[in-house]
Amino acid sequence: MKKEWSPQMRYFALGLMIIVLAMAAWYVREIFTPLMLAGLIAYLLYPAVEFLKTRLRMKRKVAANLVYFLSLALMIAIPSTLLPVLSKEFQAVVKDLMHMLDQIELYLALPIVFGDISLHLETLVPALKTSLAEVLTPLPEDAWRLIEITSKGGLQFLVIVIGAYYFMTDWERAREWLIRLTPPDHRQDARRLYLEIKQVWMAYLRGQLTLMIIVGIAFSVIWSIIGLPGALVLGILGGLFSLVPDVGPFVASALAFIVALLEGSTWLPVSNFWFALIVVGLYVVLINLKSIWLRPRILGRSVHMHEGLVFVAIIAAVIFSGILGAFIIVPVLASAGVIGRYLRSRILGLPPFPADGEIVPESQPEPLPEAELPASKPSRKK
Repeated sequence: MKKEWSPQMRYFALGLMIIVLAMAAWYVREIFTPLMLAGLIAYLLYPAVEFLKTRLRMKRKVAANLVYFLSLALMIAIPSTLLPVLSKEFQAVVKDLMHMLDQIELYLALPIVFGDISLHLETLVPALKTSLAEVLTPLPEDAWRLIEITSKGGLQFLVIVIGAYYFMTDWERAREWLIRLTPPDHRQDARRLYLEIKQVWMAYLRGQLTLMIIVGIAFSVIWSIIGLPGALVLGILGGLFSLVPDVGPFVASALAFIVALLEGSTWLPVSNFWFALIVVGLYVVLINLKSIWLRPRILGRSVHMHEGLVFVAIIAAVIFSGILGAFIIVPVLASAGVIGRYLRSRILGLPPFPADGEIVPESQPEPLPEAELPASKPSRKK
């Protein structure tokens, strides 16, 4: 009986494993998005864990638990606190909108005459009110579909919450397990690649934080200049929501529009409606400056990519993979560049890293099993 497989048998087993893994991944493909979101949450909370670990000398698992449960408590408490207020404000906006439609209906009761042409538009507003009521009032036959969507969303939320916890608390063990999958002679390269990819993602996170701070300050100043009530809070929210491509700016602009429509300006002599239009116009101009010029410039410099490539990559990710893809596309491309440079150097026989040398591991790994320990050389007897 042969102890080792032949090369043909090894390749056959490898191909079979790849086929089985690909089929399994395709079967459970819907779980990948919640897992990616869980990893993204753990990545965003990573600096807080490192701060507690290095500055307060906490153990990593204790720091991860503290950050995780505090973040979870905030995530539950903030919506629970704001939901009644937002619901009340939403009802006030709907009431004001209906009042505005009543005024427009009175204005359009008489035909509009242009020379010999008369336009009768009195039927437009009732039709608009009916459409608005249908949107705001869900139909009974949609209840089952709503329950199905809610149940699926609840399960995905559970995967995100639990996955984020284990990513935060057990990542070091998972990392060492992945590194040990490589042959012993290449584990040092695997560790170095991990450290370089980690530097890319940390630099991207610093770039995102810089972008959020700049956007938050800019909007706070602009809203204060035009007299928008709650300018500081809305500016901070604008900076925070800029983290999420497309949806974030829309939510921030909707909040600013609602405040402007309900409260008006503190000093501009215009009606609330026109002031709300001014706010939306300024937001559109500023957010496009951020998306077209500021974001590619900051993120490109943070991961050493050309700003034009960053802009095109984000737009393409929004089109083909949505918000999550747009958020991670830049560090993913930069990480692919790190791996590509390593493979190119190995293929050409060049040093794989700029300064090849002994790499200090990020943390002390667990001791290897005895089977993986190198055999000690026999000592020579004189």
